[in-house]
Parts: sequence; structure tokens; C-alpha cells
Amino acid sequence: MKIITYNINGIRSAIQKGLIDWIEDHNYDVICLQETKAHSGSVPVLLLESIGYHHCWHSAKRKGYSGVATFSKIKPCHVERGMGLDKYDVEGRILRTDFGNLTIINCYVPNGSASQIRHKFKLEFLEEFTHWIEEIRREQPRIIVAGDLNIARSPLDVPEHLIEGNVSGFRSDERQWLESQLEQDFVDSFRLQNPDWRSHTWWPPTNPARTDRGAWRIDYQLVSKPLQSSIQNVSHLKSTFYSDHCPVLLEIENN
Repeated sequence: MKIITYNINGIRSAIQKGLIDWIEDHNYDVICLQETKAHSGSVPVLLLESIGYHHCWHSAKRKGYSGVATFSKIKPCHVERGMGLDKYDVEGRILRTDFGNLTIINCYVPNGSASQIRHKFKLEFLEEFTHWIEEIRREQPRIIVAGDLNIARSPLDVPEHLIEGNVSGFRSDERQWLESQLEQDFVDSFRLQNPDWRSHTWWPPTNPARTDRGAWRIDYQLVSKPLQSSIQNVSHLKSTFYSDHCPVLLEIENN
């Protein structure tokens, strides 16, 4: 089973650049997109359907902002949009889809860099997300959290000149939240297979060659521990250029 997570930074622009052809060519099983910045009514979904994909959306109320979407070859047997908390759900950040005994959570964590208020909002979101996912785990232990978490986990994942700083996305309180998830319930699938490799998923516009300069790893596929033995491969698809992020591919044996 091949699962993609990809912050697309505007799906309509990406479609104009050839996103649908890319999806058709690679035939991924599940595609989790973040920052779609669109409602399904403004996207040519018939193109998706014509190449065999079901599609679920959780869009922000504010036009041109945030939003997540999940495309899948198999129709999900259960779909949840948001966490049931209007404060966060109006921003379109969580989309749960179940495929038999596998739950995939498409997640776009808020960026806290704009102000201390937004950083506080981000931490509150993460706390509520923890409670929400704990409820799911009581009934469904096989979970993948795929998405843009807007957190760099370690010094390998952030520009070297920022390691000693207190920059948003690498603040200790954010990183502590991520480590707590990994200590208790999940594994960082990419780092599990690549413990020492400096590799990134987002680049500033001043770095079109996608070198390490200014680059961050903030996109993840977190795999619950009951699924850990099913991980076959995890890779950053750096040659895919429909966004300032690159897709992260997870391949699992789906038993």
C-alpha cells in the first residue's frame, strides 16, 4: 500500500502545473494533501474520478486558506471531518478516513510563526489533537498520521544556523509534544529508516535547487506502533515540484 502526504500549497495552481497527470502516472493508493486552499466545488473533481479516485475534503471556511483533502483508490468506510471543535475545525485541518482496520489521519498543524497568539493556538490545537487521537486508539490501534506538522523534530531537520535559536517550528514546547507522541504511541517512519540522514521536505523560494540551505523537515508519516513492522519504505520525493514542499511516500504491507 502506497500512501503519500503532500502540502500542496494551493491545489488549483498545482493542477494547472500537471498534478492530476502525476497522480495518474504513479497510481498511489492514498494521497493526503494539506493546504489545498480550495473547496471541492472549485476543483475539477471529475478528473480525479475519471482516473479512479474517491475524494474527501475538509476545507476552511475562509476562502483560499488552509484545508485538507484525501484521495484514495478504495472508498473509505468511515470519514470524519475535524475534531468536533469549531475553534479548529473552521480552519480545515483534520480529515480522518478509515479503510477496513486502518485509519489514516490527514493533519495540517497550524503555523505558529505569525505571533505569540498563533503559537499559543498551535499548542492548544496539539493538546486537543492528542486527546482526540487517544479516543480513536481505544478502538482502532492501526493509525497513520500523515501531514504537515509544522515542527522540525531534531537538529537534522532544521537549518543549521537555527539550531540554537527559539524559532517557531523548532521551539522546545512543540518538539516536546512530538517526542511525547513518539515515546508513547507512534514511530517517525522516515527517521526509523534513516536515523542520521539530513533530508528535508520544505524549501524557501530562494532555494529552487532544493539544497540543504534554509530547508526544513516538517512533513511526516507517523505510524502507530502496532503497524511498525509493516513499514517497507519511506522516501522524500524531492524531484516533484508542484509545491514548495515535496511529497513523503510511505509504503506499508497492509495485512
